[in-house]
Amino acid sequence: MQVSPPRSLTELFLGFLSIGARSFGGVMPWAHRVMVEERRWVTPADFTETIGLCQFLPGPNVGNASIVYGKRWFGVSGALVAFLGLFALPFVWVLTLFVFYADFAVGSPMLRAIVTGVGAAGAGMFIGTAIKLGRPIAGNPLVLVIIVACFLCVAVLRISLIVVLPVALGISLLLARRGKL
Repeated sequence: MQVSPPRSLTELFLGFLSIGARSFGGVMPWAHRVMVEERRWVTPADFTETIGLCQFLPGPNVGNASIVYGKRWFGVSGALVAFLGLFALPFVWVLTLFVFYADFAVGSPMLRAIVTGVGAAGAGMFIGTAIKLGRPIAGNPLVLVIIVACFLCVAVLRISLIVVLPVALGISLLLARRGKL
């Protein structure tokens, strides 16, 4: 896949603004779609690796990724521009929706049902994106074992991410050092 990073701070801002503007139900699906599929700023493997790093850091994953990519392409000003582009519209929309929801949701079962439906759609988008993120790295059987083990530990056994992430990181580093990943 031929990649072409943004050529200006304006293009960077507008790209992340488009991600933030369409991010109902979660940012990750739209970030992948815009950065990998539409604008071809990064490869699927690069996106997966960067998101993997950003999931380990505190804060929102794609927010962290916007800072990483912005800095990579345009330094500190790029990091600020990408981050502001990503969060500008959602910030305004959340405040607006809060005012609307706070006034009308208390006595409206229909509005509560709509919010539940939107949550279900968001969960579906998240699962679809998880599959897209797994494709570039899932060719190695050991990676699949790590993915399944992490899922089972967190989703089924309810072990805290604070425990699972460092253990998975340690195992991954050990396997990478031995040339297995």
